[in-house]
Formats: sequence, structure tokens, C-alpha cells
Amino acid sequence: MFHAPNVFQRAPLPPATRESEPRRQAPTATTDAPEPVANRPARSTPAKRRDAYFDNAKYLAIVLVAVAHSWVPVMDGSRTARSLYMVTYTFHMPAFIIISGYFSRSFDLSPAKVKRLVTGVAVPYVVFETAYSLFRRYANDSPGTAISLLEPWYLTWFLAALFIWRLTTPVWRNLRHPLAVSLAIAVLASFAPSIGDDLDLPRVLQFLPFFVLGLQLRPEHFQLVRRREVRMLALPLFACALLLAYWAAPRMQLGWFLRDSSAQDMGAPWWSGAVMTLALFGCAVLLTAGFLAWVPRRHMWFTVLGAGTICGYLLHGFLVKGADYAGVFDRNEWLVSPTGLVLVTLAASAGVTLLCTPPVRRVLRCVTEPDMNWAFRRDAARI
Repeated sequence: MFHAPNVFQRAPLPPATRESEPRRQAPTATTDAPEPVANRPARSTPAKRRDAYFDNAKYLAIVLVAVAHSWVPVMDGSRTARSLYMVTYTFHMPAFIIISGYFSRSFDLSPAKVKRLVTGVAVPYVVFETAYSLFRRYANDSPGTAISLLEPWYLTWFLAALFIWRLTTPVWRNLRHPLAVSLAIAVLASFAPSIGDDLDLPRVLQFLPFFVLGLQLRPEHFQLVRRREVRMLALPLFACALLLAYWAAPRMQLGWFLRDSSAQDMGAPWWSGAVMTLALFGCAVLLTAGFLAWVPRRHMWFTVLGAGTICGYLLHGFLVKGADYAGVFDRNEWLVSPTGLVLVTLAASAGVTLLCTPPVRRVLRCVTEPDMNWAFRRDAARI
């Protein structure tokens, strides 16, 4: 920072004319006038502390995402695994999206926010969509796999969705009933196969209400779900959800939970799309509240990992798909057993935990948090 010369030195005080009536001193630069900013001593501004509760929630949610992905190759023929998958898929991504919406409340189209959106979301999307396409081409021996930034594959749909959701945040912040409007859009998307698959729009639109819900939340709402009564109610809630999922496992298509297809694409009548969209939204909100009720509030051993969830999310797909391409699940049929399911769960949890650690985050910072001041105008680069 530029420091101006210190020309505001303290001058000697003039002699008093009378002891009983001191002469009124004219304002000087060192007494009454405010000190120029350049001459003020730099005050150490403490860094903004991260909220341990939300870091814990993000880490636990990303573990559930990785675990659920690892169950896919081993849950065929296991009704219990399919039930656990259905319950987990009902709320794990909604919980992550709600938190993302909550932290997007201040987003506007200012240069600094636009720059952060591009560097923190768009650039990782381009890099990892390309990386996953190349990985699928060579690891799965699929030479016909093309690199298309308009067709997100596997995990990268979330980055494309987050870019769209956050870009439209000012719209949702100015509507009178944003959640109702977003639910109407999600319902329409559930029975509109003509939308197409560009940028995985069916999934983007059907998950949209959770992001909009996060935009509407306030700190007091999270205080409410952390009350002891809510924690106690969460236990029977999850028990009922597991029982319902166990009953529905052989009767229900998993596409309803993925939210990437219309009702007609799954061979269901169009009106069932509206019913399932609203029903799953209600179930997801309840289960998310139950999940958040049991998230620890204090600093835990895994709290620091909450800052690296983007790395865990984007990288764990290479582990899951790599094991699948290598035939690990095909050669070990015992993994479908309860013991195998537990082992797969522990391996996925450990893997995504390692991928969220600070060393991995530092290595990937050039991709997930690039500087790129050279690509932006000066007013956007100063953040």
C-alpha cells in the first residue's frame, strides 16, 4: 500500500494568555482532525472464522454421497442395500444443495461475485468434465467417448447446476413466492421429456426447489432443527423411512430419486411426475432436517475436512468408477453380502475422507480455486 509522507507532526502548544482563561487552540492535524488513512497503524483484522456446524454438515453429506455411489455396483439382489440407497438418495444431495443455497444468499452480479462464480464453479466444471470423459475413454476402453461440455457425466452435473442456480439467485431473491415458483418448475420438468439432456436440465430443474429453499433460510431456522426435541423426533423419522423404503424397494424405480428423467421416460403416467416430485420434496426436507439435527455443533476431528468437500466430491468418482472398470465388484461377488456391503461402505468413507484433507485441497487449488486475475477486468480482480 502507498504511504504518504508523515507531514502531520505534533506542533508545540502555544503559551496560554491567562491561567484562568486558556486560549482556545485551533484544530490541528494531530488533535481534532482525523488522521489520514495512510498514516494510521495497520489494524490486524481477524480472519472470519468458519462455522464448525456447517463444515461438519458438508463433510458428513459428502461422505453419504460417496457411500451411496459405492453401493450402486453391489446392491443388486440385496433388498436391504437398495432400501438404504433409497433413503440416502432421498436427502443426501438435497441437504448439500440446501446448504449451497444458504451460502449463496449474498450472491449478486457484482464483478467480484461473478469472478468467483467463474473460477470456483465454471472452471472446475470444464476441467473435470474433460478429465472424466478422458478417464471413461481410456480406463473403460471406450474410444467413442466424446468430450462434450453440454452433457455432464456422472458427478459433474452438480457444478453445471450450481452455476445455473447461483446465476439466477437475484431472480429468486426478488420474487414474492420463490419456493412455490421453483416447485412449479420442478413439477413441469418431471413430465416434460422434451427438455432434453443439455447440461442435465431435467435434474437441474427438479433439484432447483432445494437451492431456492436454502436461499430462504435464516440462521434461526438451523437453530430450530438443532433443538433436542427435533433430534429425538429424527430417530423415529429415519426408522419409518427405512421401513417404507424396504417395502418400496422391489416396487419403485430408482430414477425417481436421481431426478434425471421425466415420468414418461420411466414408463409412468405423466401425472405421477407431479405427485412424486412433491412427495419426494416433502420427504427430503423432513429427512434433511433430521440429518441436520444430528450434525455436531462443536469442532470435531473432521471439521477441517468440511472446507475440502469440493475435492472429495469431484475426485471420489475416479475411485468408484475405477474400481468398477477394473472389475473389482464383478470378481468379488461376496461384496453383495452384508459383510461386503459394510466393507464397501468403510472403504468409500475412508477414501472420500482422504480426498477432503488439506494437502489434497492445496494440490487442487489451481483447479478448484484458481486466481485467474489475468482473465478479468481490474474491478473484478480486486477481491
